[in-house]
Amino acid sequence: MVNSPRPVPAVASKPERPKLSAEDLTRFEEEALPLANALYGGALRMTRNPADAADLVQETFLRAFRSWSQFKEGTNLKAWLYRILTNLYISSYRVKKREPQLVSTSESGDFDLYQSLVDQKHVAQSAESIVIDSLGDEDIQKALSDLPDDFRMAVSLADVDGFSYREIADMLDIPIGTVMSRLHRGRKSLQKALWGLAEQRGLVGQGGKT
Repeated sequence: MVNSPRPVPAVASKPERPKLSAEDLTRFEEEALPLANALYGGALRMTRNPADAADLVQETFLRAFRSWSQFKEGTNLKAWLYRILTNLYISSYRVKKREPQLVSTSESGDFDLYQSLVDQKHVAQSAESIVIDSLGDEDIQKALSDLPDDFRMAVSLADVDGFSYREIADMLDIPIGTVMSRLHRGRKSLQKALWGLAEQRGLVGQGGKT
């Protein structure tokens, strides 16, 4: 009696590399790749680590390349890429790197410093804008970096990268009301930190007088 050969187990095939037309590949190179610096800036504000930021951007472009056929021409490419970036950060990097920061819900202070920072190109010199100019960009970036994660992302996406509430809500998969709440609390926390730093350096006196 001749034994029948044993069946060979099926081997799952590896997913094929997406096949883009020459036109699509050209579009990706011309439209998506020039946004690398902007994405790196956003990734650095999220991860606060240059190596992690570079890895996050690289993974973002890999995902974007694989999903390029899903991008609708004529829509906001930067927002589409940022959604991939933020999803990757939330699902991977934030979980691995650290636990969420806890913050007090108390919000004190009468000086709207951060709104002054956002609007200072459109208003006359005020006490707040003078303080901000005195602190400098590095101080503001450090204060932003020290914000709790959710607040930092909301402030960064809205006030640094210029995305709308709706775009941020889509990126983070949260309601617009939550975006507005995080942005309000994040700005207030940043304002408080900047004013405290200004007091430490003697730029303003106690009670907020310059």
